[in-house]
Amino acid sequence: MSASCVAFLRGINVGGKNILPMKALAQLFVDAGCRDVSTHIQSGNVLYSAKSALAAKAPVAIAKEIEARFGIRTQLVVRSKEELDEAIAQNPFLKAGREEKPLSLVFLRDTPAEDAVKQLDPHRSPPDEFVLRGRDIYLYQPNGIANSKLTNAYFDSKLSTVSTGRNWRTVLKLQELMSL
Repeated sequence: MSASCVAFLRGINVGGKNILPMKALAQLFVDAGCRDVSTHIQSGNVLYSAKSALAAKAPVAIAKEIEARFGIRTQLVVRSKEELDEAIAQNPFLKAGREEKPLSLVFLRDTPAEDAVKQLDPHRSPPDEFVLRGRDIYLYQPNGIANSKLTNAYFDSKLSTVSTGRNWRTVLKLQELMSL
């Protein structure tokens, strides 16, 4: 069985740090046995297809290879096409009629424990709002991402997992590319 997936790399090509050419990144996925590999923008979004067993273990192997070849320690968070479609369909802020521009989606590597979820402070960064559903955190940040205290570091520390976010426009574009 084959799966269409998107891998979100954390902290790649952001602010002039951890520069990783997308062509080289795509080649790592090809070398790992993935097919139909492409990238979208420079922030580490890789679309690929792979047999289910390979799709499950590729993120760890590729993260190790990135560190070995480029000296960059990064984490990969992966979603299948079906998971991405579901996350997009379930956006509570769109269902409430909010505009798209201040929306982001944070992808968690693991489903957080209920006791960890209780540690999240819904009033940490007013007027920002967030909703956690499974392995996805929907963000509404009307003053912009840069002015928010709802960061990857915050969510990682509270939820004991790895997170990486994308703005809503990028999420929709990745869905479109996966549907081609």
